[in-house]
Amino acid sequence: MDKATKAEQPGKPDRTRGSGAQTVYQQLRQSILELAIEPGSPLDEVTLSEQFKMSRTPIREALVRLVAEGLAKTLPNRNTVVATIDFAQLPVYFEALTLMYRVTTRAAAVNRRAEHLVAIRSFEAAYADAVMRRDALDMIQANRDFHVAIAEAGGNSYFTHLFSRLLDEGRRILRIYYQSFDDRLPHQYVDEHGSMVQAIDAGDADLADALAATHAAQIVRQIQSYIARDTVAGIKL
Repeated sequence: MDKATKAEQPGKPDRTRGSGAQTVYQQLRQSILELAIEPGSPLDEVTLSEQFKMSRTPIREALVRLVAEGLAKTLPNRNTVVATIDFAQLPVYFEALTLMYRVTTRAAAVNRRAEHLVAIRSFEAAYADAVMRRDALDMIQANRDFHVAIAEAGGNSYFTHLFSRLLDEGRRILRIYYQSFDDRLPHQYVDEHGSMVQAIDAGDADLADALAATHAAQIVRQIQSYIARDTVAGIKL
């Protein structure tokens, strides 16, 4: 009886099915978001089973989760690949992203508590440090954590969930963009984060909204400008 069959035998649950699937999911998800695994790359169950030294059951469960999140795609032949980046859908994505920047920052200015500001400032500092070190992956993570902390301060769990997903989906776009200027992120981003925190702390909802809108708009413009360049031809769409 092979390992996979034994693991799936009734009455003998695979001990790795919970933690194992989570481990595979987290590692693959991180690699996909950071472009370590390129869009369009195959996610073969047999190969991944050997790589992670697990049965195919937790591998399959992890792939199902990635497909559900839109990070992977199941082809008609039932093979799974990393989802390509649909640049044609970016205008719709940017519209949703900008709305979430604005609504969560405005809500945070109205509903924030002292403990929220502590968390927001800690991620603000982490982001500034990553920019100084030119660590693109840490920049992307800290930026995501910063804006999610703001969303949590706003008190609407639906907004927080949606914004988190949008920020995660955008990590691959940000990684491509950062590569375009050798991971030298302008300090402007750090300053804009600081201004938003001040507006939230002051409880100025209108200013927080306006700053978030400006912040989102310039990010969108810069990403669109890069994508329009000839270098984007080398990216798998």
